[in-house]
Amino acid sequence: MNRAIPETLEMIGALIERPSVSCTDPHYDQSNLAVIHLLAEWLDGLGFSVEIRAIGDRKANLIATLGSREDPTGLVLSGHTDTVPCDPELWSSDPFKAVEKDGRIYGLGSADMKSFFALALEAANRFEAKDFRHPLVILATADEESSMSGVKSLVADNVKLGRYAVIGEPTGLKPIRMHKGVMLESIVVRGKAGHSSDPSLGANAIDGMHAVLSELLAFRAELRARHRNPAFKVDYPTLNLGSIHGGDNPNRICAHCETQIDIRPLPGMELEDLHEKLVKRLEPVLAQANGLSLEIRRMFEGLPPFESDANGEIVRCCEELSGYDSGAVAFGTEAPFLKRLGLQTVVMGPGHIEQAHQPDEYLPMTHIRAGTDILSRLIERFCIRPEA
Repeated sequence: MNRAIPETLEMIGALIERPSVSCTDPHYDQSNLAVIHLLAEWLDGLGFSVEIRAIGDRKANLIATLGSREDPTGLVLSGHTDTVPCDPELWSSDPFKAVEKDGRIYGLGSADMKSFFALALEAANRFEAKDFRHPLVILATADEESSMSGVKSLVADNVKLGRYAVIGEPTGLKPIRMHKGVMLESIVVRGKAGHSSDPSLGANAIDGMHAVLSELLAFRAELRARHRNPAFKVDYPTLNLGSIHGGDNPNRICAHCETQIDIRPLPGMELEDLHEKLVKRLEPVLAQANGLSLEIRRMFEGLPPFESDANGEIVRCCEELSGYDSGAVAFGTEAPFLKRLGLQTVVMGPGHIEQAHQPDEYLPMTHIRAGTDILSRLIERFCIRPEA
């Protein structure tokens, strides 16, 4: 193709310059439309058919297709357009300006994961539209860093995208075929306030929470003993006691205590089943406690664990092109949702997760050419010369 898009570094810079923070706190949450419309402009210039799917007034997904969407055998290169919030005062440079220094590109989203779009477009630009035997789809989603509303809306609408997908999260250009899930649970003990000089005047929620915490620790040990997967660095499901809040004054009997926990299940563990087991373990704890009650609720619907077939065609191809065996990570992605849409899915992209979500996030410059070459060969394998 003729160059209908800017150079790769220019595209990375332009994407970083367009803030698209997503956050559960409305004070920090921003629209992603500036990024979506910029990608749409570039993709249109490459001959893609571009569809922008609104999610409310301020958010959108983008589905850009080169070839026929009626062909279900194509390749999807997928990424999220949003970033986490940042603390500009802790950065060495403006987080919304791409800065090249010491063989790196610094900027919010440089690794996680705006640069992936620039590499995907550059890879697509190496081919002529007439050469495509199967479609190439560029998918750009909203709110991966908060609610995952973007990819969930695609699942809700049962959108047909293709057969194979590569999600360009920062993995050091190593293929990932498994990751853990995420559950966030709130556990509240309610009691009765009273004067601390006479315990019979109230029911202490902190005393009740002490019993609950003991049962949680026993549940954690049971999960660790029963479930293992050696593919993971931490090869068992984790249960973290993340926060606890209760009471307001030392001379008052505490009437309310809450703890919030994070559970990271392994592939093969179902979120609903795990929640039901948690409730079954905790409900009897306070059954005989006078004046105390227990409430257990899911703080969000959860992110399922993900596993792709080790012998799947996209997994084997990514292993061959990257030179690495496929692995497993603890962080979550949109992969389980794309899998629900029938896509064989691998997570593989430029940058390292260790640089994400922190000041001075960066992308190694060496990943630009290496990542573009891998994506080009994926396009050739699945879209240009599938018979090879």
